This record gives sequence, C-alpha cells and structure tokens, in this order.
Amino acid sequence: MVETVLSILIGLGLAAACGFRVFVPLLIMSLASRAGVGHLALGPGFAWIGSTPALLSFAVATVLEIAGYYIPWVDNLLDTVATPAAVVAGIVVTASAMTTDVSPFLKWTLAVVAGGGTTAVFQGITSVTRHISSFTTGGLGNPVLATAEAGGSAMLAVLAITVPLLAFLLVVGLLYLGVKKVLFRFWRPTARAA
Repeated sequence: MVETVLSILIGLGLAAACGFRVFVPLLIMSLASRAGVGHLALGPGFAWIGSTPALLSFAVATVLEIAGYYIPWVDNLLDTVATPAAVVAGIVVTASAMTTDVSPFLKWTLAVVAGGGTTAVFQGITSVTRHISSFTTGGLGNPVLATAEAGGSAMLAVLAITVPLLAFLLVVGLLYLGVKKVLFRFWRPTARAA
C-alpha cells in the first residue's frame, strides 16, 4: 500500500514538472533510473526510459526546448505544440512510476486522469502566464518566465524522485497559487454601494 501511494506521488510530481517543460522530467527520470537515485523504479514496459538512446534523445530535446523558450513569440508558438506533448508526457511519466501490483485499468486510469490532468493544468497556467507576459512586456519578460519554468521543472522532478511527499505538497501549493493568480486575475467582487 505504501509503495502504491509513493509511486502515485512520484508520478504526479513528475507529471506536474512536465507541465512546466516537457522533456526536463523525462531527462531527469532517465538519469535517475540509470544512477539508482531516489525512490524511482521504472514500471514494467518502461525500462526504455533509462536506455542510452532515450537519455541522449531526452538531452537533445531538453536543450532545444529550453533554448526555444528564450526566443520571444517563438515561446508562444511552442506552447501550442507543447501542450499536447506535455499531456502525453505526463501520462507516460505517471504510468512509468507505478511499479507495484496495480491493475492495468487502475494504472492507466490514474495515469490519464491524474497524470495527464495535472500536466494539462500546469501547462495551461504557464501558457496563460506567458501570454500575459508577452502582451504586457512585449515579450521582454518571457526569458525570466522561461528560466523560472525550466528551473521549476527540474526542481520538481528531482523532488518527486527523492522526496515524493514534499513534491506532492509543492504541487498542491503551486496549483492553489496558480489558479488563484491566473484564473481569478481579472475577477474582482463588486463592492456594494453603502
């Protein structure tokens, strides 16, 4: 039971990290699985994530993805492509983290609903934030966002693998702040006339 909860927490933390950057969590998973770091054990059928070709592919994709987000307006275009890719990556990392004897139906249901959903929410928040930054700063503030997102993705992925409970609490906190700041940015309760 504890292993199942731990694997779900790892998967959700990695899925949230995919919402910031698609390939950073996959690169960190690949490195961690090869080094035996943290609580990460890849589930059946996901050993390929730790292979040398996958590691090299994730490294190249990570560099290209991070570099692309430093080019104003290209970063907004990348969000269009990255959103579906991030959701797929979130599903894959969540499913790959579940190594315990969970039924395939439950495993894939959790991966799609919880993993994909978590990734989609984080990707949506970052996309909206980037569009607001592009509009208000003409794209000049986007490199700061790109740095924060890449760093946040790496930090969250490492925490998910090494301290899954802390990563989960951080995900919940970030969701609260993101929803509060982005979704309710323009909503203000009207003051009643006295």
